[in-house]
Amino acid sequence: MRKSAIAGAVVALTFATAGPALAANPPGTASAGSADFAKAGQAYKVEPLAVCDVNPDQAGTVTGSSPAVSRTGLKIGETGSTCTTEVVNPAELLTRTKSVATGTAFELSALVAAGGPRLKIGKWTVTCDADDKKTTAGWSLEKISGWTGLPQDLTPGYVHDIKSGSGTVLARAKFNDSVLPVPNDGSIALTLLKITFEPSSGYTGSVTVGTVACSPTP
Repeated sequence: MRKSAIAGAVVALTFATAGPALAANPPGTASAGSADFAKAGQAYKVEPLAVCDVNPDQAGTVTGSSPAVSRTGLKIGETGSTCTTEVVNPAELLTRTKSVATGTAFELSALVAAGGPRLKIGKWTVTCDADDKKTTAGWSLEKISGWTGLPQDLTPGYVHDIKSGSGTVLARAKFNDSVLPVPNDGSIALTLLKITFEPSSGYTGSVTVGTVACSPTP
């Protein structure tokens, strides 16, 4: 199964009683992904890739980047991120932020030995935009293959069973997992994709693709 592209977004509105300084999420952060999994006592770990954090007190862009990484059963191409603070009204000290992470050439082959698919994502992007009224998190996936049965419309928190040819569930993939704090302070966190291995795969742990978070600006 190969899809050209799918995308989505989620919005959090700021209540008048909410204060950015008390937000549950950071002013703005982005990472292209990470991994922490193991098999037969052998651990495979990828620290968060291409991390950046906005500087809410100074206009400008902070960047992050990571070279391609390869672990047994997992490959990820080059990744990058930008976290930008922009002054939109100097007289009123109003700012907005944008946190973006992008990645390329994701390939999870760990499940092939158990009869599962080779999962690929050609490119992914995850974003978090914030101003003094709302935050918006968005995402996109391009050139994906191996995801048999994945719908075109991925609702928030959609869980996809990754199965072997015989129908055994080897892992579960959770897409578009957004977190809005309770009580709602207008901040938001979004994980584009998290793959969690089931015991039947022979692996433990998980692989994460694309995370962002941001809070309303002052």
